[in-house]
Amino acid sequence: MPKQHIGSIALVVKDYDEAIAFYTKKLSFELVEDTDLGDGKRWVLITPPNSNGTHILLAQATEPEQFNAVGNQAGGRVWLFLNTDNFWRDYESMLENGVVFHELPRNEPYGTVAVFEDLYGNKWDLIQQS
Repeated sequence: MPKQHIGSIALVVKDYDEAIAFYTKKLSFELVEDTDLGDGKRWVLITPPNSNGTHILLAQATEPEQFNAVGNQAGGRVWLFLNTDNFWRDYESMLENGVVFHELPRNEPYGTVAVFEDLYGNKWDLIQQS
């Protein structure tokens, strides 16, 4: 039986540096790698602190179709779920750092959750599972 896992998820961004700044400064993500590939392309990996190994690959848009996807990775739905071991710690930190939430935190049968957006408007869930 093969062993597999998701290594990276591509996120289309307008600019590498502004995306790195948002994720590392406002969400406290770690910059794992930033390698120059030439011709303006870079291999940029970020991850939440103490993550399980899945990374986000920041992919700078270069064509009209890609620019149209910036901020709309999931067609207006929540795109990613940022699990945390302490919802209120991270929620308060994100608020202090200017992260925009679309709602007040709520308790659901599966945990405490609130929808927030990244710098381009992609929706995320911040969630502490029960």
